[in-house]
Amino acid sequence: MSALWAWIVLAVTVAASVTVVEAVRRLLAGRFSTRWPEAGAVARRCAAPAFAFAVVVSANAALPYGTLPHGPGRALDHLLRIAAIGATTWLVLRIAYALSDPPLNRLTRIAGERNRRARRARTQMLLLRRIAAVVVWILAVGAALFTFPAVRAVGAGVLASAGVAGLVVGIAARPTLGNLFAGLQLAFSDALRLDDVVVVQGQWGRVEELTLSYVVVCLWDDRRLILPVSYFTEQPFENWTRHTSRVLGTVLLHVDWTVPVDDLREELYRMLREHPLWDRREWVLQAVETLPNGLVQLRALVSAADSASAWDLRCDVREHMIAYIRDRHPDALPRFRAELPAPGEALAPHHPPEPATHTP
Repeated sequence: MSALWAWIVLAVTVAASVTVVEAVRRLLAGRFSTRWPEAGAVARRCAAPAFAFAVVVSANAALPYGTLPHGPGRALDHLLRIAAIGATTWLVLRIAYALSDPPLNRLTRIAGERNRRARRARTQMLLLRRIAAVVVWILAVGAALFTFPAVRAVGAGVLASAGVAGLVVGIAARPTLGNLFAGLQLAFSDALRLDDVVVVQGQWGRVEELTLSYVVVCLWDDRRLILPVSYFTEQPFENWTRHTSRVLGTVLLHVDWTVPVDDLREELYRMLREHPLWDRREWVLQAVETLPNGLVQLRALVSAADSASAWDLRCDVREHMIAYIRDRHPDALPRFRAELPAPGEALAPHHPPEPATHTP
């Protein structure tokens, strides 16, 4: 009868623990969600690990080990302790992620001039969260291993030779540790942030993901370029949004010498005033070069809020100016000049120069 009572106590304890967790979940998702909108999301995200934690801990505390054989009882006790460590780790990480997600989401929605600082804070928070998760998992695995007596016995010898072991591990894990420190350096030196526009290995794209080991760059054609974090501390790269997202776009035109530069300048300004992608910061049209083939190189500089807008604006300016020159100033279209002989006059034969001779 005592054994039956012990198992009844176990069932009641587990049921009571689950009931308490369910009551807290309903309270967070109901009453508290009106004052704190993120409470419902926290409750949903932490429900599964909270139930697992409650079941494992309550079962480990109330399980009647005395009614079980010695061998299976010790094995079950050991298994429940390892499960308790895993459930605790799972719950701690879910709580940390649930509490840090709302500020990260708010930082994602920030636009305008504050966007650069928001992206920097978001990058740092994500890296710190990943580092904390790695540390928690390492501690959890270590705690689970030290529940084995054999591992505890080996641990004393490992601690005695920690210097040699640390040297060997450091040499073996040098690339991993290098990427870890490189990621921290990038995040806290503000050299690279999420959503930064970069040019890497001749490829233009945005930083989509920044982890402790690699960086994912989403290229302009939706391909993903994955590079180790250490690449960005050892190799040069272009960051177009280091201080601001505003950039200047260049449009080159090759036209005839008869081109009316003033008319083209007025038309460019008229077109930019009506274009939604121009940020009204900079614009200029200049003749920057005279080419040996009888053409003039015109360069138009236009400013935009970001690199994607600058690309579209450059294409629109180029198309508009080509159409304007073709329709309004066809004489300024590129042409190549050649000197032809008069009618009836033959071309003078071309003789290669004779090699120079030297008399002694």
